[in-house]
Amino acid sequence: MNNLSSRLMKRFNHLLGEIDAVYHEMDWKLGLSDSAMAVLYTICDNGGCCLLQDICRLSGLSKQTVNSALRRLEADGILYLEAAGSKAKKVRLTESGKLFADQTAGQIIKAEDEIFDSWPQEDVNKYLELTEAFLTAIKQKAENLVPNEYRKGFDKDS
Repeated sequence: MNNLSSRLMKRFNHLLGEIDAVYHEMDWKLGLSDSAMAVLYTICDNGGCCLLQDICRLSGLSKQTVNSALRRLEADGILYLEAAGSKAKKVRLTESGKLFADQTAGQIIKAEDEIFDSWPQEDVNKYLELTEAFLTAIKQKAENLVPNEYRKGFDKDS
């Protein structure tokens, strides 16, 4: 890898880390863990209900992390689960959960929308286009990784 690429990736990774830190601060300020906010955000972004498997896929969280967050939110009366077929589960906001989600995840969604609304449309389109291109390329690179022989026998999540 050449030095320029390394410097650019260092800057890119720093920016991603800073963005993650800002989201973490917003989550904390709104009284939620990062995982609980990710679950609420995903549900809000999908109209107030969605399949459990979709929360995992869309949020990028593991099933175990999503289930832990769901248990806490369910115990707090924010949401509930219902059967959606033989194995699938649908997650829905309660009436009080809708208000809570609007006051938490809704504020973040509104802030994000305001930022994109303040940019010229062509900049938003280009930003999304480049982000999608990077995602596609990094997924391909991930598929082509050669497993580390040293890690054989270890859990892949540890």
